[in-house]
Amino acid sequence: MLPLVAMLMPNWMDPEYLLNWMGNWALWGTLIVVFIECGVLFPILPGDSLLFAVGLFIARGTIDVPLWLACVLLTASAFLGNVSGYYIGRFLGTSLFRNPNARFLKPKYIEQTHDFFERYGPRALVMARFVPIVRTFITIVAGAGRMDPRKFFLWTGVGALIWAPGITLLGHALGNVRFIHDHLESALILLVLVSLIPMVVEYFLAKRRNRNNNSDGPGAAKHAAPKHAVPND
Repeated sequence: MLPLVAMLMPNWMDPEYLLNWMGNWALWGTLIVVFIECGVLFPILPGDSLLFAVGLFIARGTIDVPLWLACVLLTASAFLGNVSGYYIGRFLGTSLFRNPNARFLKPKYIEQTHDFFERYGPRALVMARFVPIVRTFITIVAGAGRMDPRKFFLWTGVGALIWAPGITLLGHALGNVRFIHDHLESALILLVLVSLIPMVVEYFLAKRRNRNNNSDGPGAAKHAAPKHAVPND
């Protein structure tokens, strides 16, 4: 089953392929990928699995960089990516998300991310780190909604500090496990699939909420929150 998934998965979504392809520049390439996925409008990248793979490769000695330095650099990259996304949203709003047939900048992504923000408030910036697609666009929504920059920097900093080192350290710890070491490709593919679970769950929850809203009747729309208001509490 897993080899079949590997054949169907594009090379740029395969963290082992990417790291081997980047060679001696693997960590620096990973910093660029993390920066882009965390706020520069390209959500379909192997964020979680790539961090995990970096930890594995450091444990194996394939990436010859101190673990602490990798964690510091990855945290900084994740934080700066979010900051760039915040200011993109602040200056451009959501004007880029108008074409429902767009490949990446779909209006529904902004709507789903706004709903996520509405449910969890500023702490959504921490939780969204672990939800593919949402972690890219939540910074756009925060910027478009004029979230207080100080609160944004605080919460997105906490999220970066938990997410980037956390998954990298997990990969490093498991990289010393013989079974994981001997089945690296299968472990990475499995992680990619696991990282997609929150997105799948959110998709079905969004469909369920839409059905509930439709069943409430037209009057329900009067009590809906403004689409670009971002909680600041």
